[in-house]
Amino acid sequence: MSGFFALLDDIVAMAKLAAASMDDVAGAAGRASAKAAGVVIDDTAVTPRYVHGFSPERELPVIKKIAVGSLRNKLLIILPAALVLSQFVPWLLTPILMVGGTYLCYEGAEKVWEKFGGHGQHEPTPVVGGPDEQAMVGGAIRTDLILSSEIMVIALNEVASEPLLSRAVTLIVVALVMTVLVYGVVAVIVKMDDVGLHLATERSGWLAGFGRGLVAAMPRVLAVLSNVGIVAMLWVGGHILLVGVDELGWHPVYDLVHHAEEAIGHAVPGFFGELFAWLVNTGASAVIGLLVGAVVVAVMTLLHRVTGKSHASAGAEGHDPEAGSDQPAP
Repeated sequence: MSGFFALLDDIVAMAKLAAASMDDVAGAAGRASAKAAGVVIDDTAVTPRYVHGFSPERELPVIKKIAVGSLRNKLLIILPAALVLSQFVPWLLTPILMVGGTYLCYEGAEKVWEKFGGHGQHEPTPVVGGPDEQAMVGGAIRTDLILSSEIMVIALNEVASEPLLSRAVTLIVVALVMTVLVYGVVAVIVKMDDVGLHLATERSGWLAGFGRGLVAAMPRVLAVLSNVGIVAMLWVGGHILLVGVDELGWHPVYDLVHHAEEAIGHAVPGFFGELFAWLVNTGASAVIGLLVGAVVVAVMTLLHRVTGKSHASAGAEGHDPEAGSDQPAP
């Protein structure tokens, strides 16, 4: 009988250990998700563009396809690669993260250039289904692969010191939570104008007025969300680079921003001091992101022009006006 109670004690101890481990995983997943919040804002701002032009009845199925593709990206591609890197070559995480941060800076700066440089984006061609739908979904999933990589690597960086199993479980939780959060919000945003239209046409009184207000407000909401996404790209990308160069051994810029944060925090105590210190860090990160992104945009633009001229020259040299002529030479 004493052996039975000893077994029960062991089971209780294991249950307590498992509960504590779950609490640790939940806490780690919460910290990692908070670190990745900036990229989530960007992901949420980017995705609605991929369902533009679909009929209302296809919008939610398309979002579901993109969400499933996003989950596959995170669990079947990014998660195994991230765990292998963190286990065997953890020093590569910071450089890889900085490469992704540079890409975000480039994307953000390119969108700023499009807005203020007179190169606005063209309206996408309406999608009617079939191959067009598959192509649009495929493009969205490829874009998600980049953004999901940033989410997962940022999350991994937060729990890099944890055991391998804890890292894996934490990243699985982050992948599930972030996918549901991003594409749930996207679904709500995309269908909000349909809800407003239904209320405006099928209801009366204040509900109809509320529906008309939703229909009128959604284009502005999407425009604001797009701008927030641009700022988020610059902020997240710049912050990744700011922290990355410090971790790689070059400290002046990070120290400057950190000292400015501390000075603001001491000058303005309490909540507002913390808020202003955060704004200093965020603003500095966004400026760094914009500067780095502008350099990359300039380099890419120059390369496109050079390669375009090279192709044009090669085409001109390969075309001999007399070679294809049927006229005999004089």
